[in-house]
Amino acid sequence: MKPGLQFRLHQQLTLTPQLQQAIRLLQLSQLELEAELRQIAESNPLLEFAEDAESEAEGADEDASFDEAMEFRARDEQPAKATREEESTASPSEDLAPEWDDDRFHGEAGDYAGAPSRNGGGDEEGFEPQNAAPESLQQHLEWQLNLSQFTQRDHAIAEAIIHALDEDGYLRDGIEAVQSALREFPAGLDEIEAVRKRVQRFDPTGIASLDLRDCLLCQLSQFSEDTPHRQLAIRIVTDEIELLARNDTGKIARRLKAAEADVAVAASLIRSLDPRPGAALDATPVEYVAPDVYARRENGRWRVSLNPDAQPRLGLNQHYCNLIARARGDDATWMKGQLQEARWLLKSLQSRAETLTKVAEVIVRRQSAFLDYGPEAMHPLVLREVAEEVGMHESTISRVTTRKYMHTPRGTFELKHFFSSGVATEDGGSASATAIQAMLRKLITAEDPRRPLSDQALAEEFHRRGIQVARRTVAKYREAMRIPSSSERVRAS
Repeated sequence: MKPGLQFRLHQQLTLTPQLQQAIRLLQLSQLELEAELRQIAESNPLLEFAEDAESEAEGADEDASFDEAMEFRARDEQPAKATREEESTASPSEDLAPEWDDDRFHGEAGDYAGAPSRNGGGDEEGFEPQNAAPESLQQHLEWQLNLSQFTQRDHAIAEAIIHALDEDGYLRDGIEAVQSALREFPAGLDEIEAVRKRVQRFDPTGIASLDLRDCLLCQLSQFSEDTPHRQLAIRIVTDEIELLARNDTGKIARRLKAAEADVAVAASLIRSLDPRPGAALDATPVEYVAPDVYARRENGRWRVSLNPDAQPRLGLNQHYCNLIARARGDDATWMKGQLQEARWLLKSLQSRAETLTKVAEVIVRRQSAFLDYGPEAMHPLVLREVAEEVGMHESTISRVTTRKYMHTPRGTFELKHFFSSGVATEDGGSASATAIQAMLRKLITAEDPRRPLSDQALAEEFHRRGIQVARRTVAKYREAMRIPSSSERVRAS
């Protein structure tokens, strides 16, 4: 065979760097987008944020004002300097007197005009008070440990116990885990248990417990002995805590040979205790969600608008853009490339905002009944329907609706909240899973506490309303909403 050349024509879809960047920006959340743009702006001098440009403009105005002030002061001091020279020639001894009448000194002794005021003025103005960092559970317990009388050995054991606690304040891994962590101070299990008992009396009471029974017993032991039904409550927690969880006071009374009324009072005392003593000192900061879009009702119609505070205020630096015309050689080539990348980025951001607005408008139009009447009026909606209406691919809709939030009169929801599967109805329509869950919760809330509805009864009620829901579907939705079964609800009533 002889070597030869062949020409072949074919088409191939290629993702350009600009398209890849647009796709990446589309799927980023608000905070991620801000961080991404900050990083890009640091490497591209032709990009700048609006607040940075305003700061530079204010700084330039301050410099100009300072130069004008210095020039005015220089002109003003010329005759004053000549006058002082004449006075110095006439009376040399007057130079030894300090000029305490200078305008820079005023008010109380030591108050200098250039120094910050002690009543909050000067450089201290403009600073907002900052809240102290929340105290963690470990910090709160270590503070009490340092104020307690522990030997050096017991102090080390107590520190190991404190650092082994979980977010609820329990020692889930047992004292064996504490023993393995004490390498410098080998200790026996009995010694660790004695220190743990002392730590349990720290605030909050019941901390460092091994399980729920241990935690409740520790808190009950803090009550005075004359507390009504204290001993009965201790017996219930020790022997019948499983029945207490099911609120079966009758069976508890028969097993402990006590009056059912006394068992009910003791159960109320137990329920007043804190089963998670460490949760009150959770130092996890609260995260707030800033909506990307707003849905408002104006003149009888729902309108969608982007949140202006959530949109990045990124633009071109005009100073560097003007330098491109005067640049030569490699500098001009590099700056033109940076300018082209900056324009592509700004175009991608505009496309992102337009796509987000289009998708939000379709969602609001499809779910206007939910906005008007609540969750029970939610309609079934899938990504494919929105993609067909806006003329985009389903993957694009998925990227737009991920970690993007909409503020409505009914609350702030992630855009994915408005999507749900449908269940067939007798009239040929469909009901969304969100609407069914809302109806299910409403039915359970309105039921007779002494005769709660079973899953089969709930399914039959949906059938009477024209919604074809199976019993297992009702059970799945009920468990997803963390609603107990009918047998557990009747015991808790």
